[in-house]
Amino acid sequence: MKHILRIIIGIIFIASGFVKAVDAVGFSFKLEEYFSPSVFNMPFLESQALVIAIFVVAFELILGLMLLLKIRLKFTLTALIAVCVFFAFLTFYSAYFNKVTDCGCFGDALKFTPWQSFVKDLILLIGLIVLWFLYRNQFQQLQPNKPSKFIVLTVFALGMAMVIAHGIFHEPLIDFRDYKTGTDLNSEKAKIEKNPSEYKTFYSLKNEKTGEVLEVNQDDYVNDKKYWEEGSPWKIEDGKTTSKIVKQGYSSEIAKFKPESPEGMDLTEEILKSPKAVLVFSYKPNQVDKTVLAETEAKLKSQKDALILGVSTNPNTFKTINNAMMDATAIKTIARSNPFVLTLQNGKIIDKMSAEDYLKQ
Repeated sequence: MKHILRIIIGIIFIASGFVKAVDAVGFSFKLEEYFSPSVFNMPFLESQALVIAIFVVAFELILGLMLLLKIRLKFTLTALIAVCVFFAFLTFYSAYFNKVTDCGCFGDALKFTPWQSFVKDLILLIGLIVLWFLYRNQFQQLQPNKPSKFIVLTVFALGMAMVIAHGIFHEPLIDFRDYKTGTDLNSEKAKIEKNPSEYKTFYSLKNEKTGEVLEVNQDDYVNDKKYWEEGSPWKIEDGKTTSKIVKQGYSSEIAKFKPESPEGMDLTEEILKSPKAVLVFSYKPNQVDKTVLAETEAKLKSQKDALILGVSTNPNTFKTINNAMMDATAIKTIARSNPFVLTLQNGKIIDKMSAEDYLKQ
């Protein structure tokens, strides 16, 4: 039993680490959410998010394999228990205060709600504690470890380092995102429109006589006059009105693909209906390499019979091509480098790459 449990937990950690390793930049975006003022208010760590992401991914992968191979088992179990306690705290905080909707535990490959993430971490923590007690009398017997195990660990670490590097400097080797090459944005938009998610507004009401607080959805509020009739003790609390999903429809990040002109005109239809559209994205225009951006614009202008747009959060980012605006978070779901080039053909993604790779073509 203990061997099966150890193998299962080891594989879970390796799988979790791998899907984040192929897209370490995407995981760093998730960490930036945790460091933001609205969550843990640690903005000084936002600039170090990628370094921290690489460290966490490497830690998870190496410890997962060490558990699988029974290398320094006491240290490995202790470290993994500490990791689980840390992530259980993060996921509980996210779930309880509804701060981060997806922890990114399995990257874009598998989405968890905050409470699902917390339960997953709790189960892993219990499993690791059970393993500690099952193996505690064998810790000394398992030392020293065979050199062959460390060779396997070294080869594995080098292989994963190359996977991480490829995702950072180019594109993820395996793309789990909604914007993978071959995706038809027109088809995805149609699916979203056919099966939309439904939301309701919830009011936080406080009874000024009793002090009682209730959360009431918009329909119940309108249908029950005791909440709003003249002289009612129930008052809506300022700043506590929320919107919650009541029906999950077709879910896709492509719902956020809505480039607009600097004047506020929606450019989505024009882009998706164009025989060819080439878009260059920048999610942090104040940090973009000006030389790379200028060379990319120059090359884009040589494109014949194509719609060319520069999409960023600033209407003055691009100097020689038309500017378009989009939310930084929405851009990050598409672009893993800054700047980034996306090519569409009749709304279908046919190519995407960092601007540096685009210039090398």
